[in-house]
Amino acid sequence: MRVTFITRNGDKVEIEAKPGDGLLEAGQAAGMPLEGTCEGQMACSTCHVIVAREWFERLPEASEEEEDMLDLAADVHATSRLSCQILLTEELDGLEVRIPADSNDAQGF
Repeated sequence: MRVTFITRNGDKVEIEAKPGDGLLEAGQAAGMPLEGTCEGQMACSTCHVIVAREWFERLPEASEEEEDMLDLAADVHATSRLSCQILLTEELDGLEVRIPADSNDAQGF
């Protein structure tokens, strides 16, 4: 399945992933600047992405805990989500997400 990341510079990077992969891990494996400091434990907001509006409604609703973490993220939009909370499924083939302009990656990608 295909996922498109739009970088802070506006470049589109298309990656291949498998159903069942987490968006955070798939993005990290492709070199996307998603820090994921808490390793998907929803204790930070360093894996914040902005989901394209046409894909946002296809995702399961964010939990209250995820919403709380997004309150701490920079450059939050109405379609913001934590990539650690997005499990890729066949229905999400073609998903498009944007890396926030204010994201910081301390992993050195």
